[in-house]
Order: sequence, then structure tokens, then C-alpha cells
Amino acid sequence: MASPKKASRPRRPTAVSKEVAPDAPTDSPVSSGRTALQVVSPSPPPDPEVAERAARRRFTAEYKLRMLRQADACTGTGELGALLRREGLYSSHLTTWRRQREEGSLAALSPKKRGRPAAPASPLARRVAELERENARLTQRLQQAETIITVQKKLSEALGIAPPSGDGSC
Repeated sequence: MASPKKASRPRRPTAVSKEVAPDAPTDSPVSSGRTALQVVSPSPPPDPEVAERAARRRFTAEYKLRMLRQADACTGTGELGALLRREGLYSSHLTTWRRQREEGSLAALSPKKRGRPAAPASPLARRVAELERENARLTQRLQQAETIITVQKKLSEALGIAPPSGDGSC
């Protein structure tokens, strides 16, 4: 049994005066009945790769103070939530920043370097490091000399040569 063909509608002709580059201005007026069709290339897809570790956000002292002023100015219902969503902040940010503002000044709001504080360089540290390197070098030379003496003793015993006496006479 043959299936009936679908009735096709006649296609409407479109007005294309010339090829137009994407985002290029056109000569045709906007108010005309027919406008030229433009082919717009799609934007490249976003990079699917996720960073191995997200970069930690750092806020400047000026930004923190500006956000605190805006948050303090929010009086209506939902205004503070809208501010936090717009800026991508959490309410804990505001709590921490308010505490810092009350404790100190602008310096308290500036971002601090994370991690263990660097130990101050001792004036004798360079000399100690130099002496430790020299000690290691001399220890290695002593071990090498002891090994050579041990090998010489074993070789003289194997050949039947009398070991040299330590009194300095031949």
C-alpha cells in the first residue's frame, strides 16, 4: 500500500541583495518591508576543559569597602540578596569584611599572603651553610682515603708483601 504524499507548501522567496559579512553594516534601511538575510557564524563553543584547581579570588580593600557601603544601603526586601547574587558573593564575605572593618582600617581589609611566613634570614646562615658544604666534602675525601688504604692492605697481604712500618725507616 502506497503512502500518500504530504502536501508541500510553496516556499516564499527571500530577498537577498548581496552577501553580507557578519556584523557588517548594511545599506538597506531598517524600515523597509524586506531586509537582507544575513548568515551569522556561530560563536565558538566554550572550552570544556575545567581548570585543575580554581583560582582563588582576591578582593581589594577598595572593593570590599564599596560592597560594604552598598550592602549597608540595602533597606528593601531582597535587595541584599540581589546585590550578593549580582557580585557573586556570600553573606559570610560581608560578615568577615565587617569584622575586619571594625577591628582595624583599610590595611585590615587588604588581602593577606597565604601560607607559612618566611623565616627571617640569619646573618650567620650563609656561613653555616658554607661550613656544612665544606664538612660534607672533607668527609667524602676521608672516606675515599680510608677505602684506598683498606684496598692497599688487602693487596699487600695477597701478594705477601710486608706492610710498610709506621716508624719511617725502610
